[in-house]
Order: sequence, then structure tokens, then C-alpha cells
Amino acid sequence: MNLLNVFIQTLGGLGLFILGMKMMTDGLQMSAGDRIKKILSAVSSNRVVGCGTGAFVTAMVQSSSATTVMLISFVGAGMMTLQQAVGVILGANIGTTITAQMIAFKLTSVALPAIAIGVGLKFFSKNRRQRYIGEVILGFGLLFFGMTVMKQGLAPIKGDPQFIEFFTKFDAGSLSGILFCVATGAVLTFMIQSSSATVGLTMTLAAQGLLDFPAAMALVLGENIGTTITAQLATIGSKNVNTHRAARAHTLFNVIGVVIMIAIFPFFIQLIEIVSVALGADPLNQVTNNELVNVSRYIANGHSIFNILSACVFLIFLPWLIRVAIMISPKEDKESDELRLPNFDHRFLDTPIAALTKARSEIIKMSDVAMKMLKNTIEAFEKRDSKKLNKWRRYEDHLDSVQREITSYLTRIYQSDLNQSEAREISSMMRMTNNIERVGDSIENIALMIEDIIENKTDFSSQAIFDIKKISNQVVDFIALVQEGIRLEPTQFMKQAQILEDNIDFMREEMRQNHIERLRSGTCANEPGLMFSDMLSNFEKMGDYCYNIAQAVARIK
Repeated sequence: MNLLNVFIQTLGGLGLFILGMKMMTDGLQMSAGDRIKKILSAVSSNRVVGCGTGAFVTAMVQSSSATTVMLISFVGAGMMTLQQAVGVILGANIGTTITAQMIAFKLTSVALPAIAIGVGLKFFSKNRRQRYIGEVILGFGLLFFGMTVMKQGLAPIKGDPQFIEFFTKFDAGSLSGILFCVATGAVLTFMIQSSSATVGLTMTLAAQGLLDFPAAMALVLGENIGTTITAQLATIGSKNVNTHRAARAHTLFNVIGVVIMIAIFPFFIQLIEIVSVALGADPLNQVTNNELVNVSRYIANGHSIFNILSACVFLIFLPWLIRVAIMISPKEDKESDELRLPNFDHRFLDTPIAALTKARSEIIKMSDVAMKMLKNTIEAFEKRDSKKLNKWRRYEDHLDSVQREITSYLTRIYQSDLNQSEAREISSMMRMTNNIERVGDSIENIALMIEDIIENKTDFSSQAIFDIKKISNQVVDFIALVQEGIRLEPTQFMKQAQILEDNIDFMREEMRQNHIERLRSGTCANEPGLMFSDMLSNFEKMGDYCYNIAQAVARIK
């Protein structure tokens, strides 16, 4: 027996499996990305409905890690509450067990035909949607072909005494043995970053007789802990406390669930066997061609039963789970977060929906800074407070820096494999970012004028001050409207945007005409009159920029 060949074939089979999973997930996200985003963004506050949604979406994308990363980005963007996200994560853990159930059906005979069909569609079809479907079929074929390669690689070692001695260490007959198996499964999944891959490997080892069923299930429990590392990694560098809380809740859910199952492990194994037999599974230890042909079905059922039972328990105790997650998460620090540059993680790039949601959350924060900059500047004008006005330069420098960071990140996303809708969304986001920065430029022009007004103690008529406050309030309302639109396009959004745009244009003309009358009557002096006119022009420009943002949100032009 050549050990090197065994190692290479097993590792190569695992690699094909992971590649197949990745291609399936990417293809499914590409073909159903818009629907997935709409489903997730419209999640009900009802925890049971949320759980069902999570199971459905994860079954669609074939990756609980992808779903969890999406949810964390949605929470960070304010598009979903923490309770909604945690409810969906519970369902995602159920949905991910579909992969194990597919593997248990032993569809290895269709692997090569699926690869042939998938390659034909992916590389030779002119239709974009057919190419995505081809990627899904190709991934499906590679997944099962990888299982076949792993099985063939491991077959020669099942009679080797040294390997038998090694695998006897995975014995779930004692608490220490169970803990060893759980720890091994967690570490292996942490390294591979795919619980589906490690569950598939566990099934292959069990089918070859290298692992008994209890040991295999203990490994699977550990693999459920290891898969939570993806969510934790997605929060690295994030200053949004809710993203950390969602990731912590995901880890708590799986860890506590595993601890409960360890405590009742013998009963858990019996439950799996009873349920599997009730569902029509053949005897567990049936051997065909030197292979335990039914053990994969029992492992897949055990994987599903664990996640379904855990979800049912934690749906009842969801508020307490969230409280504990909040307790062990970083504390909120709004003041230090205000002018912090975006921290874009490359891990989001593997999931375009999550990457774009992360970018959207930073655009919303950017608009918050523009709003604060405007309010601060107008308040300084009304109170003639030079100290309050001093903040505008920090805000303007921040807006310039954030624009560069977001544009660079969106460019990186654009260079990855995207569907047509995601490409349009990137173009829309770039337009939003550029126009928010232009709003900042106009506020800068007004702030510079106000600095001169305060320094030279320039007097404005009461009517001019009233007009500035009135038109600035309309701009504040317009910024608030586009912020709401960026989060989630509201009903009649463009109609409201058009009304505000027309109002600001009308105000500017009316106020300019009234200002000319005041100049003629001598009520207003020339120098403050020129400043007043320039300030009106800048408010009108801000209205134009907000309208551009609204068009970008609505994908117009």
C-alpha cells in the first residue's frame, strides 16, 4: 500500500468536494441573488417565520456560512434587527443539513454526467442564466465525484493495522472520547472552513468502517461548532456591535446545543436510530462490497435532528440567548465610531450580497456624517458659534476619505464574478457615494461663508435668517429621505424625492426674488446679500445631489 497515494487521493477528493460546494453556492447565489436579498430583507419579526426563512435560503445557497455572513452584513447595515437575524441563523443551521442528506443519497453514479452537462452549460452557453445553472450542475457533479475519489483513496487503509489503531482513538464510549471527537471535528472544520466538507469526510470514513457511528456523530457535533468560526471572522474589525452580537449568538446556539447533546449522548444516538428506522432506513450495520452502505443516511439524519432540536429549543429561549450574546459582545461606543474609516474585510468578497450590503452600510454612515455636518453648520450660523463650526473640516476630510475607500472596495467587488443586477447595484452605489461627497463640498462652501460672517460680524436681516433655516430644513428632510431609501426603498420614494426637489428649487427662486426686493428697498446690504445668494445656490445644489442619490437608489439613469 502506497501511503502517499492514499493521502493525495483523499486530499484531492476533499479538494474536489470543496470546489464543488463553492461552485454550487456561487452559482445558486448568482442565479437567485435578487430573490435571496428580497427574502432576507423582508424577514418577519416572528421568530418561527424567520427560522423557516433561514432554512429555505440556506437550502437554496447550500451554505450556512454564506447565509450567516449575509445576515451579519444586513444587521450591520441596519436592514435587519438583531432578533430577526438570530432567528434566521437558527434556520440556517437546519438548511445546511440538506447537503448531508444529498450526500447520503449516494448519487455518485450521476457525478460524471452532471460534470459533462455542467461544463457544456457553463462554458458554451450564451445565456447568462444558463451559465449560472451550469455552474450549479457542475458543482453538484464535482461534489459527488470528490466523494467517490475520497472513498477510493481511503479503501486500501481500512485493513491496515496501523490505521485501525489510529482510528480506534475516536471512541465515543466514554466522556473523554466524546470530547476528543467533538474537539477534532471543531478544529477540522475551523481549518477547512466548511462544515459540509467535514461532514462529507466523516461520512466517507464511517462508510469505510474506519469510524463507528457514535464516533462519527460526535465528530459531526464538533463540526457544528467549527462552522461558527466563519461568522466570527466576518466581524473582525467591525465596530458595529450588532454584528458581533449576531455572531456570538450563532456560536452560543451551536456550543450550548452540542453541550446538551453530549450530556445525553447515548439517548441522542438511540433517537437517531429510532427516527431513521421510522423513516424507512435499512439496518445501520448492513455491509455491501465491504462498505457500510447505510451509515451515511444515519449520520445525515443525526445532523438534521441535532439542528432541528436545537432550533426548536432556542426559538423558545431566543430573548435570553440574545441577552447573553449582548453581555459577551463589545460595548457600543458611538462617539469614537462617528469618524472611523470603513473596515472592509476581503472575506465578504466571496459573498457579493454580503459585500454589497457592507458597502451600503458604509454609504449610510457616510450620509449620517453629511447630515451632522449640515446640521452643525446651520446651528453655528443661527447661534454665531465659531466653536461649533470648527467641526466641519473634520467632517469634510472624513467624507473625502470614505468616498475613496468605498469606491476602491466597490471596484474590487466589481472585479469578482457578478450577475447583471449586482453590477448595476455597484454603479448605483458609486453614484450615491459621489453625490454624498458633493453634498459635503456644498456644505463646506456654506461653512466657509459662515466663518466670514462670524469673523466680520456681518448682519443678516431676520427674513434672510428665516429663509436660510427654512431651505436648510428642506435639505435635511431630503437627506433623511435618501437615507431611508438607501436602507430599503420605501413606497412612492421617487414621488417624495421629486416633491422635495421641486420645493427646494421653488424656495431658491422665491427667496432670491424676495432678496432682490430687499436690496432695492435698502433692507439688505450688498455684502451679506451676495453671501445669502451664494448660500441659496449651494442649498439648491444639495437638493440636486440628493435627487441624484434618489435616482441611483431607484436605479433611474
